[in-house]
Amino acid sequence: MDHQAGRYEWVDYDRGISIILVSFRHTFESLYNSGLRMYEYPWIEYMNVFLFGFRMPLFFIASGIFLSGSLEKKGLDGYNKSRLKTILYPMMIWGLIQLTLQIMMNGQTNVSYKPSDYLSLIFDPRETGQFWYLNALFFVGALYAILKVKMNISSPKQLMIGLVMYGMVALIRSEGLYLGFVMDILQFYLFFAIGDNVSAMLKNKNNFNTYASPFILLLLVPLFILIQYNFTAINIAMKSNYYVEHNMPLFYLIVALVGCALSMNISFILSKLKQLKFLTTIGYHSIHIYCMQIIAMAGTRIILLKYFKMDDVPLLTSLILFAGILLPILAYKMLLRMNVWWLFTLQKPSTPIKQHI
Repeated sequence: MDHQAGRYEWVDYDRGISIILVSFRHTFESLYNSGLRMYEYPWIEYMNVFLFGFRMPLFFIASGIFLSGSLEKKGLDGYNKSRLKTILYPMMIWGLIQLTLQIMMNGQTNVSYKPSDYLSLIFDPRETGQFWYLNALFFVGALYAILKVKMNISSPKQLMIGLVMYGMVALIRSEGLYLGFVMDILQFYLFFAIGDNVSAMLKNKNNFNTYASPFILLLLVPLFILIQYNFTAINIAMKSNYYVEHNMPLFYLIVALVGCALSMNISFILSKLKQLKFLTTIGYHSIHIYCMQIIAMAGTRIILLKYFKMDDVPLLTSLILFAGILLPILAYKMLLRMNVWWLFTLQKPSTPIKQHI
C-alpha cells in the first residue's frame, strides 16, 4: 500500500498486533461493565488477563526506536513540536469529544463523568480511560529528548535513569502513594529508553533475517506461555489485572520484555513472508483507532444490547472488537476526505490524501 512507503513494515505489523490486543481488553471491559454474564465464559476473562502484560510497553519501545533519527532530522524543538501536534493535540481533541459525549449520556454509558474530569486529561489521565497512554507517551518522549540533547545524557545512561525511575514508581506504590500522570512517566520511561538503545540494531536491514528466525520463535513461544501462565494465575488469584504490575515489578519487567520480543519476532516473520498484510493497515492507523475506539465500541454496544437485544457474549465480543478496530479507520478515512485532518493533528498532511487510505 502507498502509505507504507518509507516505513519499517515490521513496526506496523508490531503496532497492529499491539492495538488488537488493546482492543480486546477494551472490548472485555465494555461488556463486563455492562453487567453481562461474563462469568459464564471464563476463557474470555482468562484471555483478557493472559494477553495483558506486554501490550503498552511494546508501544513505548516502538516509539523509542525512532527517537534518535527524529532528533537528527528535526532537532529538539522540531521533535517536541511535532509530537505536540501529533500526540498531545489529538489526545486533547478526542479526550474532550469522548468526555463530552460521556457526560451527555450519563446513565447510558458504563462510567459517569462530570465537567471537572476535563482537567484529568492532563493531570490524571487514568481517570479518563485510555488517554493516559498518549499523555505518558508525549511527556516521556519530551523528557527523554531534553535530557539527551540539553544535558548530553547518552542512551546507555538514559537506560540507567529508566531503571531508577522504574524502581521509584515501585517504591511509591509500595508506600500506598499516587502521583497522577507522573506514575506512568516513571514506569514507562524505561521501555522508551530500551527502544532507543536497540534502535540501531532493529533498524539495520542486514539483521532482519536474523530477527525473522523461526528458531527464535521456537525459543520464545514456550517461554512466553510459561511466563504468561504464571502472570495470569497470580493476577486472577489476587483478583486484579494490575497485581503483578504494581506489586511484582521485576517479574512484570520479564513479562513485558519477553512478550515484546515475541511480538517483534512475529512481526519480522510476517513482514518477511508478506502475510496478514491487514495488520500493517491496522498498525498504521493505531493512533486513530486508539483515539476513537471507546466511542465506537460504546455506540456499537448500546445498539446491539438495546435495539437488537443481543446477549450472546462471544458474539458480542467479536462484533464489538471488530467495530472498535474498523469503525475508527473508516471514520479517519472519511474525515480526511472531508479535509477535517485537524481533528487528528495540527500538522497538515503534506502528502495527497490517497496515500493515507
